[in-house]
Amino acid sequence: VQLVESGGGLVQSGDSLRLSCETTGRAASAAAMAWFRQAPGKEREGVACISSSRDTYYADSVKGRFTIIRDDAKGTVYLQMNSLKPEDTGIYYCMADPSDVADPGYEWDYEGQGTQVTVSS
Repeated sequence: VQLVESGGGLVQSGDSLRLSCETTGRAASAAAMAWFRQAPGKEREGVACISSSRDTYYADSVKGRFTIIRDDAKGTVYLQMNSLKPEDTGIYYCMADPSDVADPGYEWDYEGQGTQVTVSS
């Protein structure tokens, strides 16, 4: 499974942004997908996950603001981010795991190169 993220950028607090993750490989449609992020000086954290059956997980800090969507026909996973805050700043990574469990605590086998999101106050 190969993952390529896009859609990052510099936005202001309160703005919206949509990240995209294009996947290649048949295994992607049967894998759980996730977005993780890493802020400067902090550990990487799971932001949102979705299984092939559409079970989802969201970190408490993004509930009600972020939505993870998968379109298996297009081989793409999205992260719709609304009401962005400066603390959402970081590098966002798309991840995939054939275990198909929407849980950031699992070991995620595949990772994209990341896309930078910067939210100014």
